[in-house]
Amino acid sequence: MPPDLNLRVLPRTVQQETVDKLRLAIFSGIFEPGSRLVESQLCVQLGISRPSLREALRSLAAEKLIEIIPNRGPSVTQLTWDEVNSIYEARELLEVEAVGRCSQLITPAALEKLELSLGAFEEAASSNDGLARITTAAEFYAIILANCGNPILEEIHRGLVARISLFRSRSMSREGRAKSSLAEMREIYEAIAAGDEKAARKASKKHVLNAKAAIEQALNTTN
Repeated sequence: MPPDLNLRVLPRTVQQETVDKLRLAIFSGIFEPGSRLVESQLCVQLGISRPSLREALRSLAAEKLIEIIPNRGPSVTQLTWDEVNSIYEARELLEVEAVGRCSQLITPAALEKLELSLGAFEEAASSNDGLARITTAAEFYAIILANCGNPILEEIHRGLVARISLFRSRSMSREGRAKSSLAEMREIYEAIAAGDEKAARKASKKHVLNAKAAIEQALNTTN
């Protein structure tokens, strides 16, 4: 069973905190793919008004984490394997290119931040904190994308981040996957630090393909 998640929102940051809480609930498996989100229940759990909830749901729909179906209401998105595969193909194209560019462009200060984010993921990988694994992995890639020299590439990738994080939550729940991810991400970091573009691209492709294999196994196990 996933850990309990306190969904109550502070009034000061209702809009963003509602989105963040619901996103984490989806990542944690509290709301599973295909499950309906009952607005009246969520309003009570979150302690917010229905208009505020609906605004948050629209934001999550824009991230493709939920679907809002007329006459049925919102539900957590349930993707087919073909859709998942397409997302990983796009991720491979974007991340391999970004990692290769980053290896040639990253500054010493940014490289230090990347090393720190890798350390944070290492700590998360050795714990049972699934959310920490997701957020620290996302931060590692955010630094790479921010230093690839192409803001449009970064922008396109950002549109996939929520769904990539959702897949990470599933794949990293498999025994040994977090440690394997750590080794692969360290290989990416070392190639970037060495300024070795060819090795960086190779390591990035390896990591994405292994991640896709892991999520395929996770989906087959649950189906």
